[in-house]
Amino acid sequence: MSVTETTPLLHRALTCECLFNGDWIPGSGTVLPVIEPATGEPLMRCAMATPDDMAQACEQAAKAQPAWAALGPRERAEIFRKAAAVAQQAFAELALYVARETGGALFKGEHEVREAIVLLHQAAGLLSQPHGLVLPSAAGRLSYAKRLPHGVVGVISPFNFPLILSLRSVAPALAAGNAVVLKPDPQTPVSGGFLIARLFEAAGLPKGLLQVLPGDAPVGEALCRDPHVRMIAFTGSTDAGRKVAAVAGQSLKKVALELGGKNPLIILEDADLDQAANNAAWGAWLHQGQICMATGLILVHESIAEAFTRKLVAKARALTVGNAARGEAALGPLINARQLQRVHDIVNDSVQAGARLETGGDYDRLFYQPTVLSGVRPGMRAFKHEIFGPVAVVVSFASDEEAIELANRTEYGLAAAVISPSVGRAMAIGEQLDCGLLHINDQTVADECSNPFGGRGASGNGGSVGGPADWDEYSQWQWVTVKNVPPAYPF
Repeated sequence: MSVTETTPLLHRALTCECLFNGDWIPGSGTVLPVIEPATGEPLMRCAMATPDDMAQACEQAAKAQPAWAALGPRERAEIFRKAAAVAQQAFAELALYVARETGGALFKGEHEVREAIVLLHQAAGLLSQPHGLVLPSAAGRLSYAKRLPHGVVGVISPFNFPLILSLRSVAPALAAGNAVVLKPDPQTPVSGGFLIARLFEAAGLPKGLLQVLPGDAPVGEALCRDPHVRMIAFTGSTDAGRKVAAVAGQSLKKVALELGGKNPLIILEDADLDQAANNAAWGAWLHQGQICMATGLILVHESIAEAFTRKLVAKARALTVGNAARGEAALGPLINARQLQRVHDIVNDSVQAGARLETGGDYDRLFYQPTVLSGVRPGMRAFKHEIFGPVAVVVSFASDEEAIELANRTEYGLAAAVISPSVGRAMAIGEQLDCGLLHINDQTVADECSNPFGGRGASGNGGSVGGPADWDEYSQWQWVTVKNVPPAYPF
């Protein structure tokens, strides 16, 4: 498809009931409807892959990869720029579909497409960076290190921000010379997979280099086990990440895990209450709280906790809930009934354990009301668990030391934030927080694509994706030495 073609970009992906290997091919699994969370209506019918489909895809990707790695960097970079141009031209179509499939507001769909365009341009830019280093060595010997692709990279992506969280691995992995096998969440197979396939198909990516196969857990396990795959990039829950690491580790694959978080926002007693409440509301309720960086604990100094909670409750009661993709509300639905029930159980269990339900705690279909829990303490489910729903959890503290202790009382270590006009004090607190992403005078949800993104502890396995981290994730070093003649060794 050319950039100027008027046929909707997603038409083929939405109508063919196929998998993608460079061509659109029938899968050997079942065909299931993809349901729009806000309406309960089917958006399309999606072919589900089987483990046999996955094995064939991985083998095809391995065969296609060497020629791609041998292609000149300018030729590779041009494909990413073309894909970005295609996305820009189809911006409105793509943004609305992403919003509908994920149950998000239209601005959230627009954000995903904008960031996808940035990720594609950044992937093109990777190819103009140095691909190695000349190292110090003895006279008469050239010593250098160069970056080599892993070969085939498997990408497993989630439902919440599927376009960004797929493409942030797919694009740099391809740029580094790898082939990619992508398994998007079957709840969002287009936003997390087939949309990306259409962009690269339109841009002229050689066939076989990108394989897109939605499927269930056995299909993901087949990807993790396949001998052609040398790296797995997984974004999702911590429990699932542990399983991915265990399976992939058996064949010594590199594994990059971007997992959950219970992200603290510390609000000191000198903070402006209106600004603090605004930040807390955005961090806790954006996209119904279905974000790994969502503000999971709002730690407020005890002297302002009551006044702050009143302001947060007022914001919750002012928010509308409905079909946000069509502009009918500020917040949309949760992704499915199972997740809604989990959110509701955490709220109810915490109230029974002594937390106060200030507002919310109710739902209609998949639409959960923005909720505020106060008086939450360690030991309650709302304190410990990542909720992944629109629930603001307010915890009071008496001193900076207690705030730090409460913030670090978690197995997670993704994002954290501190709000105070005393920037030095806030930074001193922030330096003691166990997190991969730290924000002073902001909330916890932030990512600019150019930054290394990664968590600690149960939020990840120490790696990062994005910006300067991409070369390190999606390639490996090879050391090379060159001499004019072999040396004469003593034996």
